[in-house]
Amino acid sequence: MEGKGQAFSDKYAADISSIKAAQDRISSYVHKTPVLSSETLNSLSGRKLYFKCECFQKGGAFKFRGACNAVFSLTDDQAAKGVVTHSSGNHAAALSLAAKLRGIPAHIVIPKNAPKCKVENVIRYDGQVIWSEATLQSREEVAAKVLQDTGAVLIHPYNDGRIISGQGTISLELLEQIPQIDTIIVPISGGGLISGVALAAKSINPAVRVLAAEPKGADDAAQSKKAGTIVTLPETKTIADGLRAFLGSHTWPVVRDLVDDIIVVDDKEIIEAMRLCYEILKVAVEPSGAIGLAAILSESFRSNPNWKDCKNVGIIISGGNVDLDVMFESLNERV
Repeated sequence: MEGKGQAFSDKYAADISSIKAAQDRISSYVHKTPVLSSETLNSLSGRKLYFKCECFQKGGAFKFRGACNAVFSLTDDQAAKGVVTHSSGNHAAALSLAAKLRGIPAHIVIPKNAPKCKVENVIRYDGQVIWSEATLQSREEVAAKVLQDTGAVLIHPYNDGRIISGQGTISLELLEQIPQIDTIIVPISGGGLISGVALAAKSINPAVRVLAAEPKGADDAAQSKKAGTIVTLPETKTIADGLRAFLGSHTWPVVRDLVDDIIVVDDKEIIEAMRLCYEILKVAVEPSGAIGLAAILSESFRSNPNWKDCKNVGIIISGGNVDLDVMFESLNERV
């Protein structure tokens, strides 16, 4: 398959070479995650679905791939003062774990409205939590002060070539595990995951379609594709807490050029897809991780003639860090 490949190194922050280098760098640290399938879900969708279960990755999400690549890319001198990031979720825990494995400090700026389970993951992996307000401006300002005080290296959650390259290793695995895949559906937020997946997949097989799945209450990427420039929203409102970020300078060009379309779904569809993942796949999936299934089952996808020939579809289950306190409170209210 590689003979058909494309090289994107001149245009983007990552390419197939940097993604393969990332795979070599992180292979001894990350899990090669399994691919699950279900005849029931195949029947519901009218296609063969292959679920790449990054919910089984260390830290419970794909983010560990990029964080691990970034941390182990640092020179010893760079690493000595540690790393810093701002994140409300899985990147925070992933960077904490990667830093712990390298034996360096991780300074994690977390907004006060972050899900409790994701904060606890940071603490579990010995990350130092520094609180900020919920706004992006506050997160960035607090992170800048930590940088100034510590001299640590900033590892952005998604707008970083090292992060994009690490996330792209998912495609290398998936297309090796299921070579017949013709379409990959990927959750989209800041764009680090889908950028890496698209760059790798289309380098290996340019005919592979890459589709993004996005919540209606945070559909900035869909609006950006339509406008031809980055669009940010005054506010986001979705149950998918991992999909509230906006595209960055490194991720937008890849999304603009290589993502074939963006499927927007509402929170009801996401919740139903979560339920199917629990009931049928028997996999704990967070809302952001279930959105790919929601997308392929959506009426907007089914009725689009462009996607009728999507027969073998890879779906990235991006994470499984569910706030169980909220879930069990809801269950207890019914008892």
